Amino acid sequence: MKLILVSAVALIDKDNRVLLAQRRQSSERFAGLWEFPGGKVEHGETPQDALLRELHEELLIETWDSCLAPLTFASHSYEDFHLLMPLFVCRKWSGTPQCVVHSELKWVPPHEIRLYPMPPADKHIIPILRDWVA
Repeated sequence: MKLILVSAVALIDKDNRVLLAQRRQSSERFAGLWEFPGGKVEHGETPQDALLRELHEELLIETWDSCLAPLTFASHSYEDFHLLMPLFVCRKWSGTPQCVVHSELKWVPPHEIRLYPMPPADKHIIPILRDWVA
């Protein structure tokens, strides 16, 4: 089974809300579901490098490696691949997140994240993130 490494981040604002991004309806996988921002780790990248690139490309914000704190990871088998997804937490960035590749962005209190439909791998992260942020 193919292994895919995806790096994700929980951006947390001053009110302790977490940014969720909704996949476009035209997405090949998980259309319309909510997720933590991030993306595939490309060849030669570290998970942190991938996040810095993805945050710039997808949300038009900048942050620094020193602002990405590892929190947990998800390991989940889908039908045709296995996903390994480290989750980082970030509380400091430059700019305002913009909706570039997603259909919507929403700041959500940690205790409400579970109310948003998410891909199975993301669901494993919710309790840990909720307990850590609360």
